[in-house]
Amino acid sequence: MGNRLSQIATRTGDAGTTGLGDNTRVSKDHLRVHAMGDVDELNSHIGVLLCETLPDSVRDVLVEIQHQLFNLGGELSIPGFELLKKEAIVDLDEALETYNASLPKLAEFILPAGNRAASQAHVCRTVARRAERAVVALGESETINDSPRQYLNRLSDLMFVLSRVLNRMDSGDDVYWKSERMARAANTSEEV
Repeated sequence: MGNRLSQIATRTGDAGTTGLGDNTRVSKDHLRVHAMGDVDELNSHIGVLLCETLPDSVRDVLVEIQHQLFNLGGELSIPGFELLKKEAIVDLDEALETYNASLPKLAEFILPAGNRAASQAHVCRTVARRAERAVVALGESETINDSPRQYLNRLSDLMFVLSRVLNRMDSGDDVYWKSERMARAANTSEEV
């Protein structure tokens, strides 16, 4: 990977372009730059989530995710390069299985709410979905590896599951959507 930055304000982007890891320059509005920016934003939101009180096991998972997102961003910044390994996706699958096993099955939709940590996990989930869409859009115009798209897809699922885990801290619960249709159906079944 390229040289580490020793100077932040280079002014090389003043004309609306930015340098990629392979030393090419592209518009700051390029699909690749959008994808890199969304991944960076996601990593920043996970950093905010890490400021919360979390179970140690969740904290460990999130710290590893931050490192993998940095790899993912690096991969996006160097066309044709691979930094995000398939093992990172396997790790997300294992975390999903572990945390989902402890949760009750969902019978209703939940709102992105609850305690602050769970709500921040929902923000991470939605930013992960946006980053995934940006990577898909990039993949439709350029050849990219499958791992970044797959990783973001699994990560958004994991953030949903972690939001539910975090809402259960201190005997909490999910915040359920009050669907009028579901309420009518429940009332109808009670009358029968």
